[in-house]
Amino acid sequence: MKTTPFTETHIALGAKMHEFAGYNMPIEYSGIIDEHLTVCNAVGVFDVSHMGEFWVKGPNALEFLQQVTSNNVATLPVGKAQYTCFPNEEGGIVDDLLVYHYESEKYLLVVNAANIEKDWNWCVSHNTVSAELENASDHMAQLAIQGPKAMEVLQKLTPVDLSEIPYYAFTTGEFAGQKDVIISNTGYTGAGGFELYFYPEAGQAIWKAIFEAGAPEGIKPIGLGARDTLRLEMGFCLYGNDLSDTTSPLEAGLGWIPKFVEGKNFISRALLEKQKAEGLKRKLIAFEMVDRGIPRHGYELVNADGEKIGEVTSGTMSPMRKIGIGMGYVQTAYTALGTEIFIDVRGRKLKAVIVKAPFRK
Repeated sequence: MKTTPFTETHIALGAKMHEFAGYNMPIEYSGIIDEHLTVCNAVGVFDVSHMGEFWVKGPNALEFLQQVTSNNVATLPVGKAQYTCFPNEEGGIVDDLLVYHYESEKYLLVVNAANIEKDWNWCVSHNTVSAELENASDHMAQLAIQGPKAMEVLQKLTPVDLSEIPYYAFTTGEFAGQKDVIISNTGYTGAGGFELYFYPEAGQAIWKAIFEAGAPEGIKPIGLGARDTLRLEMGFCLYGNDLSDTTSPLEAGLGWIPKFVEGKNFISRALLEKQKAEGLKRKLIAFEMVDRGIPRHGYELVNADGEKIGEVTSGTMSPMRKIGIGMGYVQTAYTALGTEIFIDVRGRKLKAVIVKAPFRK
């Protein structure tokens, strides 16, 4: 298994470790519920160094990105980030990702850990305009410091005024005595905070400084288990569960990331425009349990007559709400808010109701 600059630290701290996307990663430390609540109420630190990073550079960088990503990179100013996806030829999603406009002809793509090789091959094979591509995944580490007290903790460690970095914006500066750290006001928890990108050799110094600075605020390391429950409480999609090669961004409720603007002829644009015009046969919905029970990935969704109408893609017991919550694709006839649906749990029909995400109020 691959390691991150923090793998030995996780093991020394007693984390429950498991393979994830080829990496030896911490799943939990003090327990998923405790870690989840720590992020919602204070501050926690995620090692997300397993994520992939690609540089796209040169005079043809923008043209390349306009072809392979669905969102309109032409409107992205230097210093801002953009959520988008790589559409495939069938209108599905190769991966969802962030695009950072780093300099005038230089962009950073941050992709999902499980898709690094797949995404890299996709970019290389679709680079018809000779943009300069560099896979920097093994030369970049990342920590996500999330929670309402994240800014207070991190501000002790940098001369950069963090309050001047808006949501989905970033800057590069000194942090914890380390130069050239990307400080990004982004995250996957809905609890606020920042993501830091830096050279792996700076990792231990940055980790130590953050935990010393955060001690008065009760800072804790957080595993991938709570990362999943936090994103699900916000209704954020997870690739491999809620997004895949066979789900379109329109079906996934991400209709705002394909931009059908003049001059942007991204892969499968015509197909997605047709889908938008003709309507969808299924949609991703959010639901919460009425009956007691925890929905799980793969459970069937059925109507009152027991007929299959879809499938759960993500589900858990909400640590904040103390009820079962989930997302899944259903036939469009069953997508209205307030619609009652049922989860087939080993032959038992458990009632749920369709709601609007986020679940965390």
